[in-house]
Amino acid sequence: MHLFSTIGIALWHLLLEAGAYILFGILVGGLLKAFLSPAYIARHLGQGRILPVLKAALFGIPMPLCSCGVLPAAAALKKQGATNGATVAFLIATPESGVDSIGITYALLDPIMTVARPLAAFASAIIAGIAENFRETPEPTLITAVPACGVDGCCDGTDCPPADHSRHHSFGEKVEAGLRYAFVDLWGDIAPWFFLGLLLGSIITALVPDNLITGYLGGGLAAMLFMLVFGIPLYICASASTPIAAALILKGVSPGAALVFLLVGPATNIASLTVLGDLIGKRATVLYLTTIAVTSVIWGLTVDVVYARLGVSAKATMGQAVELLPFEVQLAGAIIVLLLSIKPLGRVINCKLRQLFTPGGKEGGGPSAGCGCSGECRPPAASDFPRR
Repeated sequence: MHLFSTIGIALWHLLLEAGAYILFGILVGGLLKAFLSPAYIARHLGQGRILPVLKAALFGIPMPLCSCGVLPAAAALKKQGATNGATVAFLIATPESGVDSIGITYALLDPIMTVARPLAAFASAIIAGIAENFRETPEPTLITAVPACGVDGCCDGTDCPPADHSRHHSFGEKVEAGLRYAFVDLWGDIAPWFFLGLLLGSIITALVPDNLITGYLGGGLAAMLFMLVFGIPLYICASASTPIAAALILKGVSPGAALVFLLVGPATNIASLTVLGDLIGKRATVLYLTTIAVTSVIWGLTVDVVYARLGVSAKATMGQAVELLPFEVQLAGAIIVLLLSIKPLGRVINCKLRQLFTPGGKEGGGPSAGCGCSGECRPPAASDFPRR
């Protein structure tokens, strides 16, 4: 009983620290969805070797999509004319960062990691994207993005000119649509993974002895290579990986090794790698994975040097951002997150119970089939994407 209470207390403290910041992150993510048209993005990603890559990385950094949710978005960009390099840059920058995960990083870790995480994602995306475009010369592409309405689907872009459709929705309607997307759709997809990350982080905090981790994963190249092996096949989103990284740092893992996990965990997993070959080609997929692995280790080593030169202890500075918020704000944030999570967590539990007790419940197209589960963050299948 003492064990469960210890884990529960650790989980509650993590939720208190992260709640208000994740609410802010998903709010910004929802407004981005309402005001930033996919057609507008696609028009900027189809010409040249370097500029589309830079734009794709910049577009991807704030987008709150996990490693599975980013694949359909990247497939749409590819289909609409984005170069391979721009697609690769978007695939790396988007799941490794995001306004939601940046907020949680600031809450649970410290300002150095908050800056290093998106900066490393941006640099890795640019390196991989430019390398891919120079490996395979991009041909001039006609952008065929459909200016469909992202607010309420009132226009499919076929029968209404973009100039006319731009007047269909007021500023207030777009804000309302953004809020609805943020707190219903977006959080509905993130919530199960976020609470899984909180649970794993709490278990590490409560159960794993400090000397076990500091003895083997305290820092250096070996610790970062271990994080690569641990993180690459793992199926986890950026928000869920943050409390795990926080727990590892508290147990003695170097911030650089934790950064390696924060970069490779959300950007790669076995399920998504199996379909990337169809989306961008096998050679590009190898380049994608190699670039992520190499740049993550380089950034990890660099971050450890920065902490050492500044004389800063990552463990001592963790969670200081939370001190800026009154306890009442932290408590309100945690309670709101819990209330918003009741429906998505209940849906996932219901889905798993049906799969467990219904004959053939695990067949028929994955977790979204017939059980009311969200399909966006399921492990993707090759049939989800257009073949090259």
